[in-house]
Amino acid sequence: MSAPVISILGAGGWGTALAVLFADRAMPVNLWGYEAEQVAKMRKTRTNDLFLPGVTLPELIKPTNDFQDCVRADAILFVTPSKAIRAVAQQFSKLHVPAETPLVCCTKGIEHESGKRMSEVIREYFPKNPIGALSGPTHAEEVSRRMPAAAVIGFGELAAAEQMQPLFSAPFFRCYTTDDVAGVELGGALKNIYAIAAGVSDGLGFGDNSKAALVTRALAELMRLGEVLGGRRETFYGLSGIGDLMVTCFSRHSRNRGLGERLGRGESLDQITAGMAGIAEGVPTTQSAFECARRLEVSTPIIDQVHAMLFSGKAPRTVLVELMSRDPRPE
Repeated sequence: MSAPVISILGAGGWGTALAVLFADRAMPVNLWGYEAEQVAKMRKTRTNDLFLPGVTLPELIKPTNDFQDCVRADAILFVTPSKAIRAVAQQFSKLHVPAETPLVCCTKGIEHESGKRMSEVIREYFPKNPIGALSGPTHAEEVSRRMPAAAVIGFGELAAAEQMQPLFSAPFFRCYTTDDVAGVELGGALKNIYAIAAGVSDGLGFGDNSKAALVTRALAELMRLGEVLGGRRETFYGLSGIGDLMVTCFSRHSRNRGLGERLGRGESLDQITAGMAGIAEGVPTTQSAFECARRLEVSTPIIDQVHAMLFSGKAPRTVLVELMSRDPRPE
């Protein structure tokens, strides 16, 4: 029996790390990248130095710039930046992907203005395919180096998640299942906002007490908004909620925490993002989540303050001070 073939749309750090995960288990991988020059360099050097330096790409990984190479696969993963997910899904849908092919969204974000989760955007263009989402505390830098990690994969039909589970399971990577796709995606998206706030705390030189309080209240806020948006509370207590929140708020690998730290030290958002290879998804997600919270009348003081800091020029120190000086209330 031949090994499953996997196609990955998005050759950033996480897409490349997932390609390594599959190739390690003898699965051929089509790894699509938008930039032809980057793809050609990956083919030649067998590395992705732009997004995942120091990691050698196994020979079973085929970097490509042609969507057609990715159509015939046992599973297709969407791992592009959130702002590109609609354009990629729309273009890829023109190639007649078989309706039975499972599609897995590995992008963490909420679409601006529509407020849709990434899998909901993909669903517009692939109405008949099984569509799920993968999330969890899984930094590409560690997964690509075979360090132990765990994630959760969600499909609306639990049987579909269970069918996909073995593909994502490896000796160093444990994959759990759920039928709460909304919870999986929302936990993975919203935590990036709170990681920016946690980074600001680091940049201002505040201590462990400050950060622990911030992250604890962030979890409460994430669950409050996440439940209204359709996720289940128990999901937010799992890998895609508190697990991803912790790693993103504390890890040196977190682009969102790092961006917040630099903001706390006095750099401007434009300065920071101009020099970043990857995208800090917490920035666009802050705007989307702020709009959702206002529309649904959900109290989100941390999101509100991060939004004011990113988009209205509010001083980082003022943001943290105002969060600490809110009116007293029961926990």
